Amino acid sequence: MEKIIVVGAGLVGSLLAIKMARRGYQVEVFERRGDLRTAEIIAGRSINLALSNRGWKAIEEAGVTDIIEKIAIPMKGRIMHSVSGELTFQQYGKEDEAIYSVSRGELNRQLLLAAGRFENVTMHFHARCLDLDLNTNTLHFENSETGETMEVSGDRIFGTDGAFSAIRNRLMRTDRFNYSQHYLPHGYKELTIPPGPNGTFQIDKNALHIWPRGQYMLIALPNLDGSFTCTLFFPYEGAPSFASLTDDRAVRSFFEEVFPDTLTYMPKLEAEYFSNPTASLITVKTEPWNYEDRILIIGDASHAIVPFYGQGMNSGFEDCTVLTDILDRNNGDWSTTIPEFAAHRKPDADAISDLALRNFIEMRDLVGDEGFLLQKKIEKRIYDRHPEKWVPLYSMVTFSHRRYSEALALGKKQDKIMASVMAMENIKERWDSDEVEQRILEQL
Repeated sequence: MEKIIVVGAGLVGSLLAIKMARRGYQVEVFERRGDLRTAEIIAGRSINLALSNRGWKAIEEAGVTDIIEKIAIPMKGRIMHSVSGELTFQQYGKEDEAIYSVSRGELNRQLLLAAGRFENVTMHFHARCLDLDLNTNTLHFENSETGETMEVSGDRIFGTDGAFSAIRNRLMRTDRFNYSQHYLPHGYKELTIPPGPNGTFQIDKNALHIWPRGQYMLIALPNLDGSFTCTLFFPYEGAPSFASLTDDRAVRSFFEEVFPDTLTYMPKLEAEYFSNPTASLITVKTEPWNYEDRILIIGDASHAIVPFYGQGMNSGFEDCTVLTDILDRNNGDWSTTIPEFAAHRKPDADAISDLALRNFIEMRDLVGDEGFLLQKKIEKRIYDRHPEKWVPLYSMVTFSHRRYSEALALGKKQDKIMASVMAMENIKERWDSDEVEQRILEQL
């Protein structure tokens, strides 16, 4: 039986282990952290995730849909909160389309539990990867609890160990390996809206809430217990910034001025603000993703992206889907599958990386803008009337399986068309006219 080693038991690694086990491989998983199956999920450590079609497809193929559906909450659109407290709803897609809020820790736990049920899967925790011998496919690990070291070899090695991947770091020392990383000047901090009486939701349960404020924003996603995980995306330096809010009074004053409607729902604001860590936002790009046909990095290890399109996990899960699709098409021949996958997937990873950065500007600056909201109304009207000719970029990315690179190219074409439409005289009064519709159709 061919042996596969997965380094990293996060979301992508856990899912990949399931998919490989289902194909009959002997799978060994190594994770530097402890076993999430028995650990307490700690709040304040990560952004809630938005599971969409690409992720659901991978979950379905892994045979764990029923399990994950139980921990996912549908969000049918965005609700924008103005400074004055006015709410504006923007539907994400069609009536039956939604993205799903899910706890990163709980999702990871459920995938690990599912992987652990296979007899051909062995898991090792507290296993820090020290080195990888590329000539012999031998990995060296140290147990962070006992200090003991071990060596293990496998036929194929998959690095799914995140944005600071040890496997990638080893590949970076090979010839002609390209790597770049870029940090945003913003970081993020997790806050909480607790449940109301009897576990009720204090704000709309089935929406992603956004408080857009130009250079920064607050978002909130629902949890099963009636709470919301809030994330403040905020500059590290400047005024205002994480650097400028140095005491309880400054935090309270800032929220009173900028996010006043949240204060009713956040009784532990100051305590959480100073006890929860501030985390950075990094984009990672690499090439190639593979070393011959024996070693491959996927997920954040090869293409970490910022979270503003809600596609980080979904793109990592889709890596697994595309990989196994190519493997099955090649009748299990890894010698052709790994190079083919790496070359095929790289343009799509670059595209969603660029889209995620672009969507940060949209979320913090534009979702409350009248012109932007009007443009989205026009696009939705054309989509409803001519779905075979026009699909909004967000729907292509979130609710389809079209390649990210194709979606980005089509999105740029749509941007040019909508720029000409929005420049039409009296567009506010004529936005739903036959003339505007014809103007768009003529340019497609």
